[in-house]
Amino acid sequence: MSSPASTATFPGIGILRETGRLFALGLDVARGVFQRPFQLREFLQQAWFIASVTILPTALVAIPFGAVISLQFGSLAGQLGAQSYTGAGSVLATVQQAAPLVTALLVAGAGGSAICADIGARTIREEIDAMEVLGVSAVQRLVVPRVLACMFVAVLLNGMVSVIGVLGGYVFNVVLQDGTPGAYLASFSALAQLPDLWIGEIKALIFGFIAAVVAAYRGLNPPPGPKGVGDAVNQSVVITFLLLFVVNAVLTLIYLQLVPPKLG
Repeated sequence: MSSPASTATFPGIGILRETGRLFALGLDVARGVFQRPFQLREFLQQAWFIASVTILPTALVAIPFGAVISLQFGSLAGQLGAQSYTGAGSVLATVQQAAPLVTALLVAGAGGSAICADIGARTIREEIDAMEVLGVSAVQRLVVPRVLACMFVAVLLNGMVSVIGVLGGYVFNVVLQDGTPGAYLASFSALAQLPDLWIGEIKALIFGFIAAVVAAYRGLNPPPGPKGVGDAVNQSVVITFLLLFVVNAVLTLIYLQLVPPKLG
């Protein structure tokens, strides 16, 4: 029989412990959303800040994303003799996959890192401990407004990326690949359906939640010292990216199983 000491140092136990704490924080945030008082002012300030640091980079990234998808799919469709389906393929790939991922990466990289740095600085200055001593929940006061702000901004940015990506793909397909506007739009309307847009928005909502919760968790538990805040920011971005790609694969699999494709 193994001793408690050997059990405590079991390989991988640290990862399991951190995963459990992260999941517990996510549950606390979900429960704190329905608790009062709601920090409306903090929510508006954080939403404005996150939007201000992510709108321009997201718009600039969305254009080449839409162009690359359209050019690559158009080239492949040309080799297969299916040029008429270029519009449907590029638009669906942009709306379902590219737009939520671009939004999540920018929200996690810009907004999430700022959230982690802010909460981490408060932690090492012992402001979080002081709040808890005064009976103020740091999760409800600081984390919940930031998580909701990330989710709100992510949904809005996803819509913007979808529009910009589709327009960029349309322009590049028509101008550079000699596609016809009518065929591009006709194939899109023939194969696309409303759930394709909803899954993109749902992904953005979930990705925003994950990015904010991970950033808040690392900010609440930074390594010691000012250098630890920088390390926590780097860790939050890396962990968020890994979780986003895993969750995206799971959501895509579930969507493809539940929603039947539309036959043109």
